[in-house]
Amino acid sequence: KLMAYKDEYEVARLMGDREFWQSLDEQFEGDLRVEFNLAPQILNRRDPDTRRARKRTFGPWMRRGFALLARGKRLRGTPLDIFGRTAHRREERALIGEYEATIEELLRGLDVDNHELAVEIASVPEQIRGYDLVKEAHLRDARQRQAELLGAYREVLVR
Repeated sequence: KLMAYKDEYEVARLMGDREFWQSLDEQFEGDLRVEFNLAPQILNRRDPDTRRARKRTFGPWMRRGFALLARGKRLRGTPLDIFGRTAHRREERALIGEYEATIEELLRGLDVDNHELAVEIASVPEQIRGYDLVKEAHLRDARQRQAELLGAYREVLVR
């Protein structure tokens, strides 16, 4: 789950799905006008009261922007990836490394007696949901839970 986060390139790819647009055409009659409410992480100020990224409305022309952005996925992880520089993307990449290190630690001490606890620790990232501030809150809770569980795991190893 951590390795399959939805970045801007993935959202753009999903928005370019022809079946999605065909299903909208089938569900609604008349001239369909779609607007996109987006909170881009780059060049976007946060609301000073809520700390949330402000949403902006983009018109139908954004479909072309999504198509262009979807083709730019080759930039993901390169120095030209401007979205990869945001705090959220850096955090998501760091989470992958942290998770891999946790799994390696679990595997080094894994046995029948601590298997259930190891599975619970490995499942902690499932609690990380949402985007922006919602995700930050879930991440805080998940890190706290993981620290508690890892402490218990390490205690079992010492015995």
